[in-house]
Amino acid sequence: MTDRAAGGRTVIAWFRRDLRLHDHPALHAAIRSADRIVPAFILDDALLCGRHGAPARVAFMLASLEALAADLAARGAPLVVRSGPPAAAIAALAAETDATDVFVSRDVGPYARARDGAVTAALAADGRTLHAMPGLLVVEPEDLLTGEGRPYTVFTPYARRWAATPRRVSLPAPGRIAGHPGFGPDRAGRVPAIGDLGIPAPSLRDIPAAGEAAARARLDGWVASGLDAYADRRDLLGADGTSRLSQDLRWGLLSPVEVLDRAGGAGDGPRTFANELAWRDFYSQVLFHFPHAARGSFRPVYDGLPWRDDPVGLDAWRGGRTGFPVVDAAMRQLAATGWMHNRARMIVASFLAKDLLVDWRAGERHFMERLVDGDLASNNGGWQWAAGTGTDAQPWFRVFDPVAQGRRHDPDGAYVRRWVPELSCVPDRHVHAPWTMPADVAAAAGVVVGRDYPAPIVDHAAARRRALEAYRSVRVGTGPVGAGGPSSPDPRPRP
Repeated sequence: MTDRAAGGRTVIAWFRRDLRLHDHPALHAAIRSADRIVPAFILDDALLCGRHGAPARVAFMLASLEALAADLAARGAPLVVRSGPPAAAIAALAAETDATDVFVSRDVGPYARARDGAVTAALAADGRTLHAMPGLLVVEPEDLLTGEGRPYTVFTPYARRWAATPRRVSLPAPGRIAGHPGFGPDRAGRVPAIGDLGIPAPSLRDIPAAGEAAARARLDGWVASGLDAYADRRDLLGADGTSRLSQDLRWGLLSPVEVLDRAGGAGDGPRTFANELAWRDFYSQVLFHFPHAARGSFRPVYDGLPWRDDPVGLDAWRGGRTGFPVVDAAMRQLAATGWMHNRARMIVASFLAKDLLVDWRAGERHFMERLVDGDLASNNGGWQWAAGTGTDAQPWFRVFDPVAQGRRHDPDGAYVRRWVPELSCVPDRHVHAPWTMPADVAAAAGVVVGRDYPAPIVDHAAARRRALEAYRSVRVGTGPVGAGGPSSPDPRPRP
């Protein structure tokens, strides 16, 4: 006799990038709809080792998944861990448990949509249903459209509508969860170590503690001691002025709705931080409505840019050896920690795409291979903003001066000295342009440019002229694919 024939109903709560219990609409819907819940996670090789695989991100995810498994087991519903293509794995688990339905937090990227289409078809073939619920964004992609019924492609009018849109009420974590009696800890499977997946363990420092409890503690600390000063301190590279919640939002250890509830409000700090959450939603809805941007320029005219094949320059950029201290500090921070300050992300992206005139997709890929918080939509949107190829893009004719950016956002050189220790004794006035040191100052600092620290690999003024000529060679000034009003004067990607 099946569970359904016996009068009981089983459903699957499929966790993906929503590794939490608080404010989890899909989990709540599953609990409301059934007598028994089978929490599940599928280890998908296409995500673990594919185009956007990253050992640091996988390690953080596994540690967070282990914490989730413990929380679920304590509530009575052990997490079932399976491997394989999701359509086959979920359909097999549904048949094994006699689950009628599968509940998930809706994802909007091209791979996620194709995956969920395949899962929907596999389940439907056996009379079962996939239910996609909100949970990853504050506002779903189709919920905000222009007056003409088109998706927004400019941030400022989108953000205005976003801020005025009523949001759902965040939900508490469930208490006891009725698990499936046939799927106790002995059958649930364990969360593997990263080595079990054939992925080398990353050697990084300063990685935030994984898991929902740690993320909630970070949110508490941020609201209490960092939020009010955010507008004033967020662009200071050497200060601890950002939330450091990006990996928690990436893996759904925190609900963006709850974060906005806690961190929104009056004052420049809360308003500025809320705007960054709007950027996160904006880039997700852009990717949803314009999936071509995942692999090419949002404005296809810019796919004709004459990018340079510069393996030496690209290697120097990746390794933090460009001779521009703020660029090198940022790239070394990424290599050491799997994270980079957002202002630094803009600086290094502009340097690669415009000073070196290397295709922005090489930088986008490098970030996704290294970032613990690497998110397809936000990373893609940020890189296209810097390259001038995307929605609401930085104007094509604006090329960040790395020396000026360093002096403005790291005025005392603390950031550079932390990550480029060979410049630790260089005076403040020269730390962002060490090649300008007189010989006696360089000798006192113990730095010979070209020996102890690289000479600049490009002349910025000449590189700027080269970039402007390249952008003029294609159809510059072409309007965006969609509509939405005038561009914001100083758009900023997510934190």
